[in-house]
Amino acid sequence: MGFPEHGTAISAVKRVRIWYALLVFVIGIFGVRLFYIQIIRYDHYKQAALADQLKQEQIPATRGIIEAHEGDSVVPVVLNQRLYTVFADPVDIKTYKTDPSKVAAAAAQVLGGSASDYEKDLKLAGTRYSVLAKKVSQQQRDTLMGYRFAGLYSEEQDYRTYPQSALASQLLGFVNDDGVGEYGVEQDLDTQLKGTPGELKAITDLNGVPLAASKNNIQKAPIAGNNLVLTLDLGMQQQLETMLAQGTKDDKAESASALIMDPNTGAIKAMANYPTYDPSQYQNVSDPSVFENAAVSSPIEVGSIMKTLTTSAALDQGVITPSTTFYDPAHWLVDGFNITDIEEDGGPGTQSIASLLNLSLNTGATWELMQMGGGQLNAKGRGIWNDYMVNHFQLGKQTGIEQGYEATGYVPSPRDNGAGIDLTYANTAFGQAMTATPLQMGAALSSVLNGGTYYQPYLVDQTISADGKTTDTKPKVVESHTVAPKVGQEMIPLMQYVVDHHNIIPAFDQSKYIVGGKTGTAQIAKPGGGYYDDEFNGTYVGFVGGSKVQYVIVVFVIKPHVAGYAGAGAAQPIFANLAHMLINNSYVTPKP
Repeated sequence: MGFPEHGTAISAVKRVRIWYALLVFVIGIFGVRLFYIQIIRYDHYKQAALADQLKQEQIPATRGIIEAHEGDSVVPVVLNQRLYTVFADPVDIKTYKTDPSKVAAAAAQVLGGSASDYEKDLKLAGTRYSVLAKKVSQQQRDTLMGYRFAGLYSEEQDYRTYPQSALASQLLGFVNDDGVGEYGVEQDLDTQLKGTPGELKAITDLNGVPLAASKNNIQKAPIAGNNLVLTLDLGMQQQLETMLAQGTKDDKAESASALIMDPNTGAIKAMANYPTYDPSQYQNVSDPSVFENAAVSSPIEVGSIMKTLTTSAALDQGVITPSTTFYDPAHWLVDGFNITDIEEDGGPGTQSIASLLNLSLNTGATWELMQMGGGQLNAKGRGIWNDYMVNHFQLGKQTGIEQGYEATGYVPSPRDNGAGIDLTYANTAFGQAMTATPLQMGAALSSVLNGGTYYQPYLVDQTISADGKTTDTKPKVVESHTVAPKVGQEMIPLMQYVVDHHNIIPAFDQSKYIVGGKTGTAQIAKPGGGYYDDEFNGTYVGFVGGSKVQYVIVVFVIKPHVAGYAGAGAAQPIFANLAHMLINNSYVTPKP
């Protein structure tokens, strides 16, 4: 038996050493790489690993409920119903090799609908949020989630319900499927109502279920939205809506708006429009204009109800008194155009302030504007009257009421524009060439009748925060001297005179109550200029009270078809019904 030669032994040792060196080199590479990954890039790879398992969700806050007054109690008008949105992450569906056909079949069985449509949603490219169904019940959601399909998820969402059905719908507004308030109170106070959502960051298993024991889970609790109590009286609101709807149908009118407000605070007690809609079925409405609260969003040329404000301004200026008489020529030639009165007014003759309002004399309102200018139409009178309209009565401005899409209306500038500014301003004195909403007219007249204080109209009586703190709304004074206190006391009997001479049946007992008003019949402007000869809007402003004015009522009826004048024929009967309702249902305290 021989031994290996010396040279062969050396070669073997070299090979062993080479392999050992290679092994040490490879181990060194791995060691360096592990050091780089575990030490130098630790945070990066930790976050990358978490990203595959980290589920980040927003926890929706409970939206605040809305309530209103019913007698001595407060009842809900808007509540919440907790439902679910079921959605898929198509990327997760593919990553976790979830069978879309099985998910689709289960969804069709539990939720109804087409399995093929669900399968398309599950395979949708370019998104990680593919909605399968909304407004899913708790039971349906639990059943579907019980299959534990990776990539299929659900999220809670509050949907609004309406215990009072369609009552006050345009005033309330609605919440869309994305949880955003639209129109009315829901839009204007959306931030207050929706609250602050919470946050959930959780490490999940393969199916997206949070691992409760993970130290990386972070949760921030949501803060519920504020609850609101409105100034509305639901009994008053219901009767206003019923009477407004019936009046609109009787008059064959296009639409109508009305409101009842407290002139001594600015609180709205009832406000409605017709036609209306069911907020629980808002998605089925074909004409979006029905969503608008026209009482605050649709200004028109108001017609002769403006004469209540023109007369108030003239009284406040001291250029007339309640007993003033004047010669009415029955027409004025202004900037080449004739301002005339209706034939029934009797033609030229001596008139009083009471007959100016009762007979609704356009020439009389023009004469009042002349008195503000020292006896003629001029820059002085225009400036004074503009100041009353804009700064005293707040026309041409939003009132700030808690409603979406409130309009400003329009008041023309008093400066000479070279195009008949005196004619324009004479027209504004009797409610043409300017526009206002029912709310603006109600707030302006209220400021006269309460003694000269313009209160901002408001709808929210109380705000209740998530921690239970209640904040009462205090009436907000916008203008403290619209007119002198005596002007309101002078206007009350002048407006009572109008009611007593307008053949309202049944008549009001003015010995127990004070009821006054003023009609308006406004021509409708053509889009290209001028006015239609056969289309009018009917308006009415009035009040009811006992020892003092307790409620101001405003009615606008758009394009009624009635015999006679639109104000007297369409708007006045609705006012009369509302005033009798307030008296008969003991909303009004009679004179002692």
